[in-house]
Amino acid sequence: MVLTESIDGVLRLPQRKLIVAENDIDLVTNVSNDIFILMVEDSQGSAGGRAGGSGSRRIDRVIGFSCNDGTCVKCFEASEQEKIELFNIPYSAVAMDIKLSTGESIVVQGIVDPELIKAYKGITKN
Repeated sequence: MVLTESIDGVLRLPQRKLIVAENDIDLVTNVSNDIFILMVEDSQGSAGGRAGGSGSRRIDRVIGFSCNDGTCVKCFEASEQEKIELFNIPYSAVAMDIKLSTGESIVVQGIVDPELIKAYKGITKN
């Protein structure tokens, strides 16, 4: 299976990413959840952040998953900059604990924001 086809595979990728979810992420439960993963392009001068205004967060890919009844299905993927620019970047993202479908807990940078998820879903329908 290609790593970007499973949500666990995408979340385990070493590339920096920002996670936006409708609800807390616990892939062991059967809670419905829409999750968008914004893959951050490594840029010169960013030094792992934007301290002092240097560097930037440039998103080079957006992947969306819809989780229902314990199964997460990829429902969106874009790498075209015109499409990616439509997604608002959550600068208020913080460290969040998530649970993968294996039960393993990992820490990612993200935010739970149902309103932002609604906006993202509107973009994906166009």
